[in-house]
Amino acid sequence: MGLFSKLKSVLTKTRDGISKKLNDLFASDKLGEEFYEELEDILVSADVSIKTTMEIVDEIRETAIKEKCKDKEYVVELLKKELFDTLDYAEPLEIKRPAVIMVVGVNGVGKTTTIGKLANKFVREKKSVTIAAGDTFRAAAADQLSVWADRANVRIIKHDEGADASAVVFDAIGSVKAKNTDVLIIDTAGRLHVKANLMEELKKMDRVVKREYPEANFYKLIVLDATTGQNAYNQVEVFSQAVGLDGIILTKLDGTAKGGFIISLSYELEIPVCYVGTGEKIDDIEDFNAKDFVDAIF
Repeated sequence: MGLFSKLKSVLTKTRDGISKKLNDLFASDKLGEEFYEELEDILVSADVSIKTTMEIVDEIRETAIKEKCKDKEYVVELLKKELFDTLDYAEPLEIKRPAVIMVVGVNGVGKTTTIGKLANKFVREKKSVTIAAGDTFRAAAADQLSVWADRANVRIIKHDEGADASAVVFDAIGSVKAKNTDVLIIDTAGRLHVKANLMEELKKMDRVVKREYPEANFYKLIVLDATTGQNAYNQVEVFSQAVGLDGIILTKLDGTAKGGFIISLSYELEIPVCYVGTGEKIDDIEDFNAKDFVDAIF
């Protein structure tokens, strides 16, 4: 199954919510102000933010009026183009070796699983990979990550539970430099902004990477559970303020009818979506493609 087919499958709820409403809207055979107001409602109901929705609809309205267009297929194509341009607004991320990828996010978003999938993806691309078990806070976190490391057939560097997470990162960097490893993926403890000690630990890990491995290409990726919708804004802003963010990894898209939130989030915060989880298996992660995403929700 190709990426488009997988995306179409996981976006079923979002697509059903948008497509049915669009069909009902176009069946009314009107392109007046009421039409655009209803189009705004459809996008907002899919969790596209009000700000981004208004910008998208204003562009469509302006173009349709200029072109004197009343054809619904043309308007659909205008909508798809605007959604693509909005989603593609942030500069895409290219992972270059040697790479250090620090994966952050709150508890329960699927960080451990995502790291295992990422490691496996890089191995499939003929890259050498090491995982650093930087979550020393949660009981058995390193053990769970070890299972995924075994599945992906990659090395893992870990310390005892309760150890200094920055020490794990320090040792992992020494190891990957010695072995000329292509990619180091760092797990971190799931945390909220109210956990001040964990946020400070994250900043410390960030400093260790920059100090000990300045020649590496350092990326910070946040894992977001798509079912949280607009609530993900707060998560992105908090982590971005703490260590900066280079990209987004989406999980659990199949569980929501509000997948549109990622369009406005990526656009307004100028952070690209890099990867999307498309299932539970270790191979179920793909490079994100804005065109495929837009096509999959129509």
